Amino acid sequence: MNILITGGTGLIGRRLCKTLLAEGHELTVLSRKPDSVAEKCGVTVRAMRSLNEWLPSQAFDAVINLAGEPIVDQRWTEKRKQALWDSRIALTDELVRRIAAAERKPAVLLSGSAIGYYGGRADEALDETSTAGSDFPAQLCIAWEAAARKAENFGVRVCLQRTGLVLSTEGGLLARMTTPFRLGMGTRVGDGKQWMSWIHIEDCVAIMLRLLRDGQTHGPYNVTTPQPVTNAEFTRTLAAVLRRPAPFVAPAALLKLSMGESASLLLEGQRVLPKKLESAHYRFQFPELRGALENLLN
Repeated sequence: MNILITGGTGLIGRRLCKTLLAEGHELTVLSRKPDSVAEKCGVTVRAMRSLNEWLPSQAFDAVINLAGEPIVDQRWTEKRKQALWDSRIALTDELVRRIAAAERKPAVLLSGSAIGYYGGRADEALDETSTAGSDFPAQLCIAWEAAARKAENFGVRVCLQRTGLVLSTEGGLLARMTTPFRLGMGTRVGDGKQWMSWIHIEDCVAIMLRLLRDGQTHGPYNVTTPQPVTNAEFTRTLAAVLRRPAPFVAPAALLKLSMGESASLLLEGQRVLPKKLESAHYRFQFPELRGALENLLN
């Protein structure tokens, strides 16, 4: 297939490109830094600086939309919120306009979303039929998904990936946590009761390939393991796998003071279950946290 990927230089995109190239697909990656595409994604990958380069005569068999500024890295000032909105919703709107203009439409659009769609919901078990939340991350995901679904008006199958915490040693949450945990400075966040719905990078990519190929799939999918854990359990398990103590606690009040509104991402979790994937008989390679961490770290 000839595939266009936005956000292909990110954590998930890099691994996805490697897998797709190994299968013989032809890839184009949209990036604000096109000179980095060959190094991060593969020397045969074509770089696209702007969607303006997608001419109506150029046909893609599939589009995978992973673009989006990191949501945790900075405080949510009004300027930062606008940047997060533009990097997701504005870009997806433009992507759909390019799909509409294409002489031959792609068969499928896989578009990113996140479990933030559900908002902070304490211990409530959440599947794809659960209602959306009302906080800023939820509003972001609602608008992001709505923008992507406009492609259905042009006969394109749309799958929405509500992705959880992706575990990888090449970036993301686990990569940031590993060094302090190895140094015996493991830290629980707040009371540790908040749920962490996670996914191993290999399962994340395998699920995307399943959605790409299976013409019966459409709509939202929770890209998470069927066994979410609390922050306290995640902390204990990571410390045990690394054979180090985890004696510290990051007080909720301190996180709110230093991070502002964005502290909610660490202090309010979602207990998300991949009901649609399980109904489709997807077999997780790493359903349990300890096995996933041992695979990645040992």
